[in-house]
Amino acid sequence: MLSEPRSGRLAAWGNALLAGFASPDDAMLAVVGEDAVHRVEGVPGETAPVGLTLALGRLRALGVKGLRVALPAPGHPLGLSGPPEFNARALEAEEAVVCHGAALGLVPEVYEAGPEGDVHVEVVWHCLAVREAPPADVPSLGEAERELAEALREATAVLARLDVAASGPVAEAAIDAYRARAERGREVLAPGYPPRAVRVLELAQRVGLLISLAVENGHGGAVSASEMAARREALRPVERTARRAQVAAYNAYVEELERGVR
Repeated sequence: MLSEPRSGRLAAWGNALLAGFASPDDAMLAVVGEDAVHRVEGVPGETAPVGLTLALGRLRALGVKGLRVALPAPGHPLGLSGPPEFNARALEAEEAVVCHGAALGLVPEVYEAGPEGDVHVEVVWHCLAVREAPPADVPSLGEAERELAEALREATAVLARLDVAASGPVAEAAIDAYRARAERGREVLAPGYPPRAVRVLELAQRVGLLISLAVENGHGGAVSASEMAARREALRPVERTARRAQVAAYNAYVEELERGVR
């Protein structure tokens, strides 16, 4: 939950590019981030992998007006609409982008290349057919904001009940990293997104931080494997709510398209 998904960057900045809020160069720099290169394979009309700018241009010509995010997990096909082949690949990657306006989706495959000590990351997005249907279990932005407020209270109560001590150097480093991201949070969602979407995404990341600290770093009173498993189980509903809100924030642009706001 703490790291921004590649599908989120592609959807957010892809939407900004499609809407004319960002230049191709700015959008592609933001999508690629710290990776070395991104390519798209399987774009209709293209026989070889192409760059992101060309791929989005082809998708626009095919009728794509916006991009949605899917963040599925086992037993929770969040943001997916099928078919099974696409869902399976998205579940393996734990993320995907689904086009609005054409029955296509993109699933990332991440590679590490280069010699030891100089490894870089390359990403290939596989363009595949999807089913044109409402995405699974994605709330509206307003619903997500209300659910998150309750989830934050629930997460705090659960952590207190489980005697989780969010302290120590690892936890402090995680909190510092979150604060640094919060300072530049306005950059996470690209130009053109409503301020409410930024608030929802930041709150989802905050809830995700609490979950990460509890599961990975905060030992508190839970020291055995069974106690750690109980902690994960107790926090599972909160984590699901945070993921749903994260998807709702990235998908706010398409939500507005569907409501005729844009």
